[in-house]
Amino acid sequence: MRRLLLVHGPNLNLLGTREPDIYGSTTLADIDRAVMDAARQRDAEVRCVQSNGEGTIIDTIHEARGWADGIIINAGAYTHYSYAIADAITAVALPAVEVHISNIYARESWRHHSVFGPVVVGSICGFGWIGYLLALEGLLAILDQRTAR
Repeated sequence: MRRLLLVHGPNLNLLGTREPDIYGSTTLADIDRAVMDAARQRDAEVRCVQSNGEGTIIDTIHEARGWADGIIINAGAYTHYSYAIADAITAVALPAVEVHISNIYARESWRHHSVFGPVVVGSICGFGWIGYLLALEGLLAILDQRTAR
């Protein structure tokens, strides 16, 4: 069974009520449940963690090194400036997929840059909460390719 870490960053605990015109009305619990259900159907397990703190996110990524096969991460605004989280992703050497609910390229210019781009295997944005399911499928496909080698 493949094991994945799903990391939600700052303010994502407010999904469902936070700027629904941008992020929709789906809650974080709804997203976690949908991703875990989809993973089970693919013989995978997902652990979901949400934190508003950069250090906690880094610690969570470090801990994943001991048990996870890959990471899905929506680091929120940390995406645009947290070299420390990018370094953590690099350090654990697990394939990671970056997810954003909104299309970061259709928003404020400061959101157009991701410091994670160079260290993740892929990025998904603009598909709403379904992007998490797309990230799951993509990450599982990458893991399948790696085990087939």
